[in-house]
Amino acid sequence: MSSEREFIPLGICVLTISDTRTEATDKSGDLLIERVRDAGHQVVERRIVQDDIFAIRAAVSVWIADPRVNAVITTGGTGVTGRDGTPEALEVLFEKRIDGFGEMFRMLSYEEIGTSSLQSRCVAGVANACYIFGLPGSMNACATGWDKIIAKQLDHRTRPCNLVELMPRLKE
Repeated sequence: MSSEREFIPLGICVLTISDTRTEATDKSGDLLIERVRDAGHQVVERRIVQDDIFAIRAAVSVWIADPRVNAVITTGGTGVTGRDGTPEALEVLFEKRIDGFGEMFRMLSYEEIGTSSLQSRCVAGVANACYIFGLPGSMNACATGWDKIIAKQLDHRTRPCNLVELMPRLKE
């Protein structure tokens, strides 16, 4: 019996949070869509919403209620300015927080941008058996988050463990 696990494609939604970006200018969203598809997952939907707590929460709430959606990745709104409200929008939806995601992201980001990484309030959690990841809005941050953390954890083949193997138990 082979110990090699098979890849399990997931349904993933990408939400860009921005007051200024459009589909034509959303390079971070484009990067995430490309990475998700290249990894073998399905993009269920992509949207752009204003940096507004209720608009963010509404979009994510619709997706976590959709049985086709296994994960939501947001980009933008994780800083400390007055319009940055992504963590506040997402955290009330979480049944469980994944604190290690933000900690790991800032550690990896520190290697790239030094102490500026403390400005990132990226978050992750689980809601209605759906994983939610809130990344900063820069392309570099999206690449770091996807390439170094999310892609590996959303791949059933990652050893010793990954988030996909926990999916059947999320509704216990």
